[in-house]
Amino acid sequence: MEAVPARARGYVACAALLALLCLLPLPTTRTPWWALGLLVALYAACEHVVRRRFGGTFHPVLLAGAFLLPPPAAALIPLPAALLTPVDHGPALPRRVWRAAQLVLAVWGAARVHWALGGRDAVVASDFPYALLPAGAAVLAFCLVLTVLDGGIRAAALGVPLRRAWRGLLSRSLAPVAVHGLAGLMMAVLWRSPYGPVAALLVLLPMCVSWWIFAQYHRERAAHQATIRALVQAVDIKDGYTRGHSERVGQASVMIARELGMDDDRVEVLRFAGILHDVGKLGVPTRLLRKDGPLTPEERRIIELHPEYGHEMVRGISFLGEARAAILHHHERLDGNGYPYGLAGSRIPECARIVAVADAFDAMTSTRSYRRARPVEAAVAELERCAGAQFDPRMVGALVRALARSGWHPTVTADDEAPQRTRGTRPVSGAPR
Repeated sequence: MEAVPARARGYVACAALLALLCLLPLPTTRTPWWALGLLVALYAACEHVVRRRFGGTFHPVLLAGAFLLPPPAAALIPLPAALLTPVDHGPALPRRVWRAAQLVLAVWGAARVHWALGGRDAVVASDFPYALLPAGAAVLAFCLVLTVLDGGIRAAALGVPLRRAWRGLLSRSLAPVAVHGLAGLMMAVLWRSPYGPVAALLVLLPMCVSWWIFAQYHRERAAHQATIRALVQAVDIKDGYTRGHSERVGQASVMIARELGMDDDRVEVLRFAGILHDVGKLGVPTRLLRKDGPLTPEERRIIELHPEYGHEMVRGISFLGEARAAILHHHERLDGNGYPYGLAGSRIPECARIVAVADAFDAMTSTRSYRRARPVEAAVAELERCAGAQFDPRMVGALVRALARSGWHPTVTADDEAPQRTRGTRPVSGAPR
């Protein structure tokens, strides 16, 4: 317990106390104990298999219990599994207590809402589509309880500011829990049918298949992330002056993409593009990347090959999609004076125009070996000055609006010593390093 902050211990204790209060009426509640015991065992088995094989949690059985049993009885279903399931990180006891209290409260809230709206009668009578209304309200209650509790523990245990502690939690959980809720409703209806619990268990088969597919997707995504991390770390090791630059360009690219209203899939692709835009530097001699003196024309031509090197390196990585074009063309200019192909205007891919602005912005607001970082206001002014000739004005405007709303906190990527070399004045994104 000593590893858990005092305020987090207090928060967990309060949640556990509320959970106990939800369970107190159980002895006086008319409960089909055989059904409760079967659901407790079924949930424990499903949770063990899902956590061991796929990772994550399995809510259909919990929600089926909320649709079938009185609230205190339904709230008991997750308790044994939550208290006995091993945890990945210590301290084990507070984590188990927290998990148990969280699920008890969420199931109790879902069952309470479901029964208050007459859901039990609708399930018994298989009254569709009316049965969907109380079930949907119960799923929403389940998600709301989890969201409130999760946000609170983030603030108490991790010190996340209150204004950010609950951000995005409900939207991320609602869709998957709704699918689990539909499966739970199907289980409850079949359970109350003449075919009984055996028919209800058949609902779990397609859920297991969907979980397997979901797990495969996440394994593939984890492999993608590992590939990207390895490439970025290799670039950071080779060009130490720009360490962290790739991640920040990815962040700025995401800000621009979201401001432009792009869908989540394209936003993710833009993040990959920003992170990997300089991966071609792995093909550039290290002595040129770290050279303290001015670059010769020949050396500059060699460095300007890095977009083509990068495109060649990632050409076979299919999940990058249009990010490959951004890696190849992020040094093109709107007026056609960029490289490697001198594309102009709309011939430059949209993703490359976004990364170009993000790259230039972070380059200006980060300390490099040849100059100090500029203030954000100065960098924005420079981007606006070069908009129309070097940068797409639409992308510049999107970044400016996003910065005005969210701000920017650049990380210094070079030593705090004074710059050891200087360069002539030039448009910032024209600098190949």
